[in-house]
Amino acid sequence: MRHSTRRLLAPALTALAITIAASGCSAGPDTADHSAAGPTPAASTATAGDGSEQLDVEAAPEGKPTPTAVARRSSDGGDSAKKSTLKVASYDKRTRRAVIATPPRDETPSATPTASPTADAPVKTGDVIASAPAPGAPDGLLAQVTEVVGTTDKGTEVRTGPATLNTLLADDKADGRVPVDPSTFDVEPLVKGVKVSWAKNGGATFGPSGAKLPLGSLRLDVGAALATADDAPVSAAASVSGFVQLAPQVEFSYDGSANGQSGRPAPGSAFLGMTGDWSAQWALKGRASAKATQRIPFAKLHADPVIQVGPVPVVVNLDLTCYLQVEADGRITLDVRQNVRGDFRVGGSYAPGDGWTPVSTSDVKSTPVTTTVTAAGHAKTTLGAEASVGLYGMVGLTADFAPYLRAEAEARADASSDGTAKVSGTWALHGGFDLSGNLQLQLAIFGTPILQHRIPLGSLHREWPLAGGKGTFSA
Repeated sequence: MRHSTRRLLAPALTALAITIAASGCSAGPDTADHSAAGPTPAASTATAGDGSEQLDVEAAPEGKPTPTAVARRSSDGGDSAKKSTLKVASYDKRTRRAVIATPPRDETPSATPTASPTADAPVKTGDVIASAPAPGAPDGLLAQVTEVVGTTDKGTEVRTGPATLNTLLADDKADGRVPVDPSTFDVEPLVKGVKVSWAKNGGATFGPSGAKLPLGSLRLDVGAALATADDAPVSAAASVSGFVQLAPQVEFSYDGSANGQSGRPAPGSAFLGMTGDWSAQWALKGRASAKATQRIPFAKLHADPVIQVGPVPVVVNLDLTCYLQVEADGRITLDVRQNVRGDFRVGGSYAPGDGWTPVSTSDVKSTPVTTTVTAAGHAKTTLGAEASVGLYGMVGLTADFAPYLRAEAEARADASSDGTAKVSGTWALHGGFDLSGNLQLQLAIFGTPILQHRIPLGSLHREWPLAGGKGTFSA
C-alpha cells in the first residue's frame, strides 16, 4: 500500500532506520591499515577541547548511495566508525542473517572512501555496521556481526546481533535538526476525498485562490459527513472539513565525551525528538448526533529519512496518523470555522543522573473566522495527529498533538403572566490543545540503560476563550 500510494501521489512524507552490509570479494574495515585506503572524511566541523569531534548532523545526500558505517575494535581497545562501500544485499529478520556485498570495483563511487581490504571476509566478528534501508530491512539496520558464515554468490553471509549507537559514535558529539523532505512520505488516505499537497521546490498551489505552501510543508485537506441528530431539520445536516499543514523536523543530539568513563558505558547526554511548525483550519457545521461522537482517522503517513551523523547513517522512522474527532450531544447547532497555528517539540532527553526524561512544549494560538451558535448544548471538534518516532524500526517516542475547538451554550426560559415565554441564554467558544504521549524502552539503542517502563510525556493542556455572548435560542 505504501509504495503504490507513493507512486500515485508522486512523493509525499518521512523518519530513522539502519542496516548491515558487506561482500566476500572486496574491501572491509581494518583499522590496522586505514592509511592504505586514503583519508576518510569524518563529516566533522570541529574538535572539542576534550579530544572528541563535533560531528555534523545533516540530511543524507540526495541522488547518491548512502555510505554504510562500520566500527571495528582497534588494537588500543577503541572503536572507530568509518564510511564504507559495503552494502546489505539481503537481511532475514527472523534468523538475523545478512548478506554483505561490495559493488564491483568499477562501480565504486570515487568520492566514497572504502575501508581497507582484508585477506578474508570484508567484515569480521565483532564489527558493528549501520546501513540505510536495504532488502529485508526497510527500516534500516544497526547490528553487530556475531559470526561470519561463509561466501555466497551475492556476498558474505553473516549472523548478527543487537548493537547500539554509542558503539559507532563513541566519544564524539553531535547536535542538530534536520527537516524532513515532504516528498519522502508515503501517504495512505483512509477516507474518500483526502487531497495531498507538498512543497519541496517552488511551492505547491492549493485552493481556489492558488495560495502557495511554504517550502518543506505538507498539507492534507479532508471533509466528512457526520450523523445528524434525529430531531434536526434537513438544514442542520452535520459535516466537518478542514486541512492540516506541517513541516516536521527530526532533532538528534549525542554527547559521548563521557562514554566509558568510570565504568559507565552510556553517553553523557542524548536527545531524540520531533519538532515543527503546524497550522490547521477546520469547519464544523450542523447538529451532530450524540451517536456521532467519534474519532475519524483520515490519513496515515510514513517516512524513513536518513540523517547523516558524521560517518554514521542514522535512519529515523516517522509515523503520523491524522484524525478528526467530534464530540456532541445532538442539541447544539453550529457553523464555526477555526484557525490554528503554532509549533511543537516532543522528545526524550537523557542525562546520567536523571535517566530519560520527557520533553513536550508547544506554542499554539487559534482564532475563529466565522461563528454561529443555535440552541443549547455542547460540542467539541479536534483536528489532531498521533506521531511516533523511532530508530532502526524500534519506536522510541509516541505523541498525540490535538488542537481543538469547544462550544457550549446554556438556555433559560422566562415565562410571563400573559402566557408568553422567552428562551435566552449564553454561549461561549474555547480554543485549546492537548499534548500527550510516552517514551519507550527502545531508546536504549543510544547505549543508555533500558527503561523499565514507559515514561509518560505528561499531559500538556491549555485552553483559552475565543468568543462568547448572549442570545435567543430555540432550546
